Amino acid sequence: MKLLNKIAKGLWDFFAPRPPAAPAGPRQAVNVTRGTVLSTQLELAGTGPSRKKGLLGRECFLPGEGLWIVPCEAVHTFFMRFPIDLVYLDRKHRIRKLRSSVGPWRVSGCMTAHSVMELPAGAIRETQTEPGDTIEIGPAPTH
Repeated sequence: MKLLNKIAKGLWDFFAPRPPAAPAGPRQAVNVTRGTVLSTQLELAGTGPSRKKGLLGRECFLPGEGLWIVPCEAVHTFFMRFPIDLVYLDRKHRIRKLRSSVGPWRVSGCMTAHSVMELPAGAIRETQTEPGDTIEIGPAPTH
């Protein structure tokens, strides 16, 4: 019976309505469950070349920066120069898995994820983000 429930839930999640597409231009990621901001400058990596490059070549993440890789269910940190936090999201932008301070030369994945946010190390802890929280991705605030 548990297997049937898992299959039914998986089918529901697959066919459930999707959140609206992310806006063009700068984005922010807000944890609406906790009322905290994960990123005020979230960059979208939604094309083959941008997904492949990811954060390679960068020296560091500045506070507020982030990279949202769509679609994606696994990442590596080969050749990276700094640790990052990973937030795995399903199609409804619910957090499926978290990994904190993932250092260089690591591999991480989540088979139930549809996208991954890469954030500065410590962002998960600082925002008290937990699995099951819902993330809203929208236009970045203008200053």
